Amino acid sequence: MKKIVNAAHTYMIVGLVSGLYYREITKLNDFTGDSQLGLVHTHLLALGMLFFLIVLALEKLFTLTAEKLFNPFFWTYNAGLALTVTVMTVRGTRTVLGHETSEIAAHLAGGGHIFLTVGLVLFFITLGKRVRETPAPIRSESLAA
Repeated sequence: MKKIVNAAHTYMIVGLVSGLYYREITKLNDFTGDSQLGLVHTHLLALGMLFFLIVLALEKLFTLTAEKLFNPFFWTYNAGLALTVTVMTVRGTRTVLGHETSEIAAHLAGGGHIFLTVGLVLFFITLGKRVRETPAPIRSESLAA
């Protein structure tokens, strides 16, 4: 569980720092257009912090870490999110600074999304197995009958 809490906490910190970075670099460069930098903050907080807080709650209910696919999910998902937001940050920064970005960035971002997708598939396989294997709690109204 500590690994999940640490992931959520790390994404919270990086997400907040990315929002500060976005605000300051656009202000310093008098940039008013659109760039991918504005999306990095949201991606990190939603797909990182909030997602892992949900995983933490599901871990408490279903002991997801007992499933052998949990670690592959965890590292694949994190690699995909890290690659995706890194490319978004580089592209966004280059846009704010008035530079073009190589087409390789689109391919790298696509790779990040593929890793995220594989991670999500592994997550739902893990969740499905643990839900099926976890006995249902005994309800108090069924004891009264």
